Amino acid sequence: MNSRYPILVFVVLISACQGNKQSSESPHDKLQGSWQLVYAASIKKDTTIRNDPPGTKMIKILNRTHFAFLQHTLDKKDTTGIYGSGGGTYILKDSTYTEHLEFCTYRSYEGNDFEFTIRFSGDTLIQSGVEKLADFGIAAENVGLIEKYIRIKD
Repeated sequence: MNSRYPILVFVVLISACQGNKQSSESPHDKLQGSWQLVYAASIKKDTTIRNDPPGTKMIKILNRTHFAFLQHTLDKKDTTGIYGSGGGTYILKDSTYTEHLEFCTYRSYEGNDFEFTIRFSGDTLIQSGVEKLADFGIAAENVGLIEKYIRIKD
């Protein structure tokens, strides 16, 4: 009977420690994965323009240090359809997500940083910020952006 007592105490202690584990998923952990765009808009003054044309699909893929996005027209017969892609590195500090765009179909955007605020709502990632178009040699005012993505399940 004496030899069973230490084993019982050990099992109870291990069980108690495991019961106190808390889910400590970091923002980096939440961000990693594949995301599908469900809504995108540009906001200029009082005008909102949708940036997610019907008949297109866009995904964003993130790991701990890099991101990539791909967008194209779904109709394979449409030879004049939309295609855009890009990627690079990112930094995440609290809710501030900053992309450094190294590659992009729109070459004038390459080499620039884009800062966004991100938040999560369940399996939805909401990314918002201001694109300073004049910084890219594009004659336009600053434009507010909002994008909503849903996590692509494995």
